[in-house]
Amino acid sequence: MDERDDMDEMAPAPRPITWDIHREGRRWTAEEFHARTERLIDLKLEVSRGKLFWDDETRLLLLGMLLENVGLDAAVRLGDLSRWKEAIAAAEHERQEGRSGGTTG
Repeated sequence: MDERDDMDEMAPAPRPITWDIHREGRRWTAEEFHARTERLIDLKLEVSRGKLFWDDETRLLLLGMLLENVGLDAAVRLGDLSRWKEAIAAAEHERQEGRSGGTTG
């Protein structure tokens, strides 16, 4: 193991990102820029089993970054509005279940 491997193992995990996604896209502050892009330093564009990147964590990181920059209005125009509405209804249902303490599955 070389010094770089030792340093990588000792590096603290990055703090979770608090997304600030609006209807219209926005620029990041300097702090937001660094908090997001530091996670992409070693990222390479790759396709695995018909999907971009190796895992959902990376996909969601990039999706969140793009949504902050382009906004929700641009995103919903990319798909069928009825599917967006279904997804919102499902998210609202999950949130309600979480508040009431009830879980399924």
